[in-house]
Amino acid sequence: MDTKLLDILACPITKGPLKLSDDKLELISKGAGLAYPIRDGIPVMLETEARTLTDDERLDKRSPRSPSSSRPVTPPPACPASRCN
Repeated sequence: MDTKLLDILACPITKGPLKLSDDKLELISKGAGLAYPIRDGIPVMLETEARTLTDDERLDKRSPRSPSSSRPVTPPPACPASRCN
């Protein structure tokens, strides 16, 4: 997708900015909570064709093992029942 085109495109719902997804297959509108598909290099800017972002995508949460990390994130140990009230 041409970056010049990305600079002038706006979300048709919010009129806010769009971000190209990491896999370059969608244009993301955080404001609308939608991802518009790119088909054959052409963005399809129709609300009916867009998919709803997941909560994690809206909040930019990374999976416990993000691509930038080679180690998995270990959760803290559970609290023993005798100490947790």
